[in-house]
Amino acid sequence: MRIDLREATETAEDLLAGLRSLDGLEPDEAPTRAARRQRVELTRRLLFLRDCPVIAALDGDRTLTLTDYDYLRDPATAAAFEQRAAAHAQRISVKRWVLAVPQVWLMTPGAVSARAVSNHPLRESEQEAITWMSFDRDDGVDYGRVPYARRPSGEPVFGQPEMLTANVMPDERMPGFALLCAITGDSGEASQQ
Repeated sequence: MRIDLREATETAEDLLAGLRSLDGLEPDEAPTRAARRQRVELTRRLLFLRDCPVIAALDGDRTLTLTDYDYLRDPATAAAFEQRAAAHAQRISVKRWVLAVPQVWLMTPGAVSARAVSNHPLRESEQEAITWMSFDRDDGVDYGRVPYARRPSGEPVFGQPEMLTANVMPDERMPGFALLCAITGDSGEASQQ
């Protein structure tokens, strides 16, 4: 028996080269189209490398983009990131924000469940998606997702953004919930009833 690991080695070397190219990179925080395109491309590259950062874009007196790689580790880490984002939001008098995080979705009749992205294969009926929540002081709250699949190389291919239009009552497990409660001054108890 002969073991041939050339393809696996090439893939690992490609991933390592991609990680090295991002080491020390400082994304452009300017509210310009070019800067937004750079941040979107960076997110796609990180997803390709199986890094799954949460991203919060806050728009107020100035625009801030915050990221965290440990967000999906546990609920306490996610809530801590959202509380930090809320503190920044208050400092810049935020008018609108969006929070997006890669997750694995499982939709069944009457329910949606989500879990953290991992390097394990998807189970039957699961799909990777960017879960997002947006808030605008004038327009309210929207929820949605951007589904994506992976090519054999691991590169993500994104579908069309989807807005959830059904009666959505988020709870503390929903990405963005703690940030929303902190910004609106709502304790979140209404959604628990």
